[in-house]
Amino acid sequence: MSDPLITSRDNSILKRARAVRDGKAREQIFIEGLRLCEEAVRARSNLEIVDIICTEHFVETDRGEKLLDELSQIGKRPALVRDSLFSTISDTKTPQGIVILAVRPSATPHALLKDRERAPLLVILCRINNPSNAGAIVRAAEAASATGVIVTEGSSDIYSPKALRGSMGSSFRLPSWTDIAIDEVFAFCREHGIRTICTDLSTERSYTEIDWTGPCALLLGPEASGLEREEIARSDETVRIPMQAPVESLNVAVAAGIVLYEAARQRAERS
Repeated sequence: MSDPLITSRDNSILKRARAVRDGKAREQIFIEGLRLCEEAVRARSNLEIVDIICTEHFVETDRGEKLLDELSQIGKRPALVRDSLFSTISDTKTPQGIVILAVRPSATPHALLKDRERAPLLVILCRINNPSNAGAIVRAAEAASATGVIVTEGSSDIYSPKALRGSMGSSFRLPSWTDIAIDEVFAFCREHGIRTICTDLSTERSYTEIDWTGPCALLLGPEASGLEREEIARSDETVRIPMQAPVESLNVAVAAGIVLYEAARQRAERS
């Protein structure tokens, strides 16, 4: 490959990559790793790729060569860097030698309602402050055929590098509406006839005992403290996940997956 090799850490592309990685240039997102970059290329109808940065040896692997060939077909060529310089932009302990910078996906409430063939099944991340959990929830939501994700103010950025690794590409595909006040979320759901349902240890009804086939939204609270009592009171319904004592709680991403798959089961039976 004839592209010139970047040899200075002060190169403008590398500076921008570090700014995006660190959340200082929020108009773009930082996508790292072979698998995640492959997912980004597959999702390019939803994702505008801006820059590719890879090590001089990345192209020597079969999957690396194939990925760069796909990128070249859409007019994108990589900036090549030395392995030692790539470590200055990487967000992982064992870099795979490839980073893509892309435009942050637009976040609108209208995108959540685009699927007219299915009743909305939304997931609301309310102050979820662990990026790995946030990403895992998005991944579970897509796997269980949810139609969109809402992320409230004070939650982790679902497009941060760690959250993107947790979502394994689901964040590129699943419609989202981010950085929204919880009051606005409740108002949106009421306006569109979407029932808000949250988990609450003090309630008696199991998550399997309610109807998930209509328009609904699963509201999930912070890992440590859970939802505030006012937020629980404002929800249309509360459910609990039965657990064998002495276990009292589950990781929020695990809880999301359990409930969402019950919703998916009911919807599959109804269809």
